Amino acid sequence: MPNFVDSPMKRVLVVGGGGREHAIVYALSRSKQVEKIYCAPGNAGIADLAECVSIKDTDVEGLLAFAQSHNVDLTVVGPEAALAAGIVDTFRAAGIPIFGHTRAATQIESSKEFAKQIMTRYNVPTAGYQSFSDYEEARAYIANGTFPVVLKYDGLAAGKGVVIAQDYDEAERTLRDMLVDEEFGKGRVLVEDYLTGPEFSFMCFVSGERVYPMPLAQDHKRAYDGDKGPNTGGMGAYTPLPFITKDDEAFALEYVLQATATGMAKEGLPLSGVLYGGLMKTPQGIKVIEFNARFGDPETEVILPLLDTDAYDVFYAIATGGELSEVRWHEKATVGVVLASKGYPAHYEKGFPITGVEDYNGPVFHMGTKRADRQLLTNGGRVMMCIATGKDIAEAQHKVYQEIEKIHCDNLFYRKDIAYQAL
Repeated sequence: MPNFVDSPMKRVLVVGGGGREHAIVYALSRSKQVEKIYCAPGNAGIADLAECVSIKDTDVEGLLAFAQSHNVDLTVVGPEAALAAGIVDTFRAAGIPIFGHTRAATQIESSKEFAKQIMTRYNVPTAGYQSFSDYEEARAYIANGTFPVVLKYDGLAAGKGVVIAQDYDEAERTLRDMLVDEEFGKGRVLVEDYLTGPEFSFMCFVSGERVYPMPLAQDHKRAYDGDKGPNTGGMGAYTPLPFITKDDEAFALEYVLQATATGMAKEGLPLSGVLYGGLMKTPQGIKVIEFNARFGDPETEVILPLLDTDAYDVFYAIATGGELSEVRWHEKATVGVVLASKGYPAHYEKGFPITGVEDYNGPVFHMGTKRADRQLLTNGGRVMMCIATGKDIAEAQHKVYQEIEKIHCDNLFYRKDIAYQAL
């Protein structure tokens, strides 16, 4: 007979409905303290581990009412849109513990100019830049500059607000799109120096000035093998990264992540969730490409399965400003491969049956799926992400591609070279 007397019986609400949230739910489902997980809105895969609730991730009042009526002990926020909508501010005002940053602190992601100002103020290494709201001024500036040049819309643009312009004509068209036609809304544009080198992701749990690093990961943004084709939301990821030395990691932790967390606290905008550093190892050293105010996707899917510390303890401590003695990770390699709908990231069709997922040996995180008539169907561009762990990258990579062969669908494709830079 189970002994319910000693059970803490914790109830957790996870906000979001993609692969990242599936990985968060998966980590929480392994906690000995968590009795019930809700996920709003969730997806077909998450439904195997949690009760999915039909509330949009930006419906802050609806989510609050649900958390109150269901005696939720902790809420964990996945998407940036929910953070930018002020969900943390609202939940805190109601006295409900929530993992994530306030709307003001989320500016580290929602405003690229704000992030640059913080970096400049606290000597965090990044590319030189100028900011413009006027099209003619920006055009005159790029006309006198060098190429390639990086143009960034100053705001949330669903990952589409960054263009590396190879020449003046491309830069001018992009400026016109952003500042004259207001493709992403009215806003400013940052013109940044172009940097070279391998990119990588360094995420940390942050509570005020306390920073707890996660394993490093690398995303694969291009659609096809050899980093060819259009940019996507990410076609796979892996950890660890052999091209990043211990000295590189130590520098990034101290002078990028810790310096930014300390700076934000000094500005009266303490962080209380995940700080994601999109970094580049340039010939001049480690530099920041961008910050995100939440877990990265698809990096989270390869990192969280390695968490050794109880996930509830980690999320609750960060949510409540508590202190963790440490956050432990399994020292293994993980490779994750995204299965995407044919045609993605451009036009693609939905509704194709998927079979064999239950035969896969390891976590499969759903990104764009649904169930209809007891059948699993494709329901998005990125459909699911298959994960495998091994003693090293080579073993993990071999396992993931071997296991993927068990999954069948007439309308999926995937990259065959995820983690190639590590081998």
